[in-house]
Amino acid sequence: MGFPVSLRVDDEDVPERAADAVFAWLREVDERFSPFKPGSEVSRHGRGELEPHELSEDLVEVLGLCERYRLATGGAFDVRLPGRGFDPCAVVKGWSVQRGAQLLRAAGARRFCLNAGGDVVASGGPWRVGVRHPEHAGRLCTVLELTDGAVATSARYERGDHIIDGRTGHPATALLSMTVVAATLTEADSVATAAFAMGAEGIEWAASLAGCEVFAVVAGGQVLRTADFPVAEEPSADV
Repeated sequence: MGFPVSLRVDDEDVPERAADAVFAWLREVDERFSPFKPGSEVSRHGRGELEPHELSEDLVEVLGLCERYRLATGGAFDVRLPGRGFDPCAVVKGWSVQRGAQLLRAAGARRFCLNAGGDVVASGGPWRVGVRHPEHAGRLCTVLELTDGAVATSARYERGDHIIDGRTGHPATALLSMTVVAATLTEADSVATAAFAMGAEGIEWAASLAGCEVFAVVAGGQVLRTADFPVAEEPSADV
């Protein structure tokens, strides 16, 4: 899926096949939902080759999430950008990893940490999760504590200015990073990307959502966070 995935399960009675099922699911998602594979369901839908009744229930769910955040952000978050084709990866990543966490719970796992490219679903904590400094790869800007929940960060440091403000068609550059804690990674990842696309106004928007806590680094280095963001260690003074 284009990012490393790691899993730690601390329950002794959970069979190894539970972890195997998670990774098998993520490989299936890569085959079905990658916009970079011409034969995937996502690619075929983007080219208009599938009738509405031919879409899988999973893709229908993803499309609903994409539309939800497009409307909520006034078009800043849009998976159908001119000249770029249909690319729902910003929703698929969190959605698919959260589904993986549900597979673990169904297998009896109660204490685990599933990390997908730095976005994390945690259960049975507390788990400590570091958030990379947006300008210094070897440093953290904060460490948070999760018991049962998820955290996702959208930023420019891995892939450059890849998040586009759908209202303007230009890269979103007002923020250096946006970290969101929520009950599920589906929400945390989607909200983090959507808020980043909105720019500075996205901070207040994300903070207004029930159950979401925010830690944002604005261009220039200013840190803004909600009062209940679960900080385990204060950020360094020179963020």
